[in-house]
Amino acid sequence: MHLQQISTNVHAAVARHWDRELFDELIPLPDGTSYNAYLIEGSEATALIDTADPAKQQELLELLDDHGGGIDILIANHAEQDHSGSIPAVLDCYPDAMVYCTAKCRDMLIDHLHVDEQRIQTVADGDTLSLGNMTLRFIETPWVHWPETMSTYLEEQRILFPCDFFGSHLATSNLYVQDRARVYEAAKRYYAEIMMPFRKPIKKNLGKLADIDIDMIAPSHGPIYRDPDFIMDAYRDWAGDAVKNEVVLPYVSMHGSTRAMVDHLIDALIERDITVKPFNLTTTDVGQLAISLVDAATLVIASPTVLGGPHPAAVYAAYLANALRPKTRFAGIMGSYGWGGRMENKIKDLISNLNVELLDPVIIKGYPRESDYASIDALADEILKRHEQIELTEV
Repeated sequence: MHLQQISTNVHAAVARHWDRELFDELIPLPDGTSYNAYLIEGSEATALIDTADPAKQQELLELLDDHGGGIDILIANHAEQDHSGSIPAVLDCYPDAMVYCTAKCRDMLIDHLHVDEQRIQTVADGDTLSLGNMTLRFIETPWVHWPETMSTYLEEQRILFPCDFFGSHLATSNLYVQDRARVYEAAKRYYAEIMMPFRKPIKKNLGKLADIDIDMIAPSHGPIYRDPDFIMDAYRDWAGDAVKNEVVLPYVSMHGSTRAMVDHLIDALIERDITVKPFNLTTTDVGQLAISLVDAATLVIASPTVLGGPHPAAVYAAYLANALRPKTRFAGIMGSYGWGGRMENKIKDLISNLNVELLDPVIIKGYPRESDYASIDALADEILKRHEQIELTEV
């Protein structure tokens, strides 16, 4: 294993986690991930930006050993363990190194990793740190996606090290972005699953970076961007307010009644030139569902009634949407019941965080009749009307 040079006296220490399948015991990783640390050798000091997940700690240490020199400064952009978890081991190997981070990050490193507070130096937004012939500038970028996060900017070489910001869970042998379509999809999944709940702070942080001359973005997950506009423009789109002429339709059906309703709605939306993205909740990848929520104008949750309430899979989908807080404008509920219940009201309660207009629900008893299909057609008409009244982007 060797360090990989990305610029003069700047190297990437990439620990690739090819076979990691789950993050936070929640998020599927179909392409694995990587933990990228960066070594900057100045004329007077050497700095390491971020570390690696403890599962790849030994790999990181071997990469640093390949460098053969000392480390004076350890920049902690983010306290989450997949980036900070190897800090104690690095400090053991380099006993003279000091950690530089935000004040909030300092407290987290002490609480979560028991880092000696005497070895931590806090920095504030706009502070700089000289390495001799190179200068690091610290830019606080809170809530991408934790409150303590910052980005580090190498002024002389115009490289931004934003940690999770602009990252992608993608293990690849390519140090830089080569397959733009693949990276775009991985970065959008990452945004959807991790960043989307913090859309408003992200817009603010994008504004902070707008006036900085950036030639390269080196995130701590996934490949490096030699074309910063590629990912920054994508983030501006995802975090912006415009939505697409799309309906996301997560559903579950036990005995075919709800599925018949879903199939009819799919056909009705297609006839009205509305893109529909159905997700069978018994088999779907929640990451794909999250990605679809980034842009869609409308969410319709379809569920049968189980013990008086929505099916547990529909509960999970509603909870997920509520937690991710997409910019979706409209929401609908449809489904069937046998003898009664509060399925509709419980789903409404579960999506209370969404800033949406609730459309008239379509709740039926038993298997749908012609009058029920007419109600579904009316729902499709209402969705079309609403979409025509708002700003839409191209699909």
